[in-house]
Amino acid sequence: MTPATESPLVNLIRAEYQEMPGLSLTRRQMQRLWSLDSATCNAAIEALVSARVLKRTQRDSYVLDTPNA
Repeated sequence: MTPATESPLVNLIRAEYQEMPGLSLTRRQMQRLWSLDSATCNAAIEALVSARVLKRTQRDSYVLDTPNA
């Protein structure tokens, strides 16, 4: 893991998705839910996608990236 994937915000988002495996949020919804500015939200999403915690769907939302699913 990199420092970006170990930040408190990234850990919070990861925990929320793991607690609710069916969670599917757009960038905008993530910004509202966690009161994030655009740059911070984008950085968190990038870290989580790079770490294969989240994946982007065809509908531009982010879901838990479950192996073999």
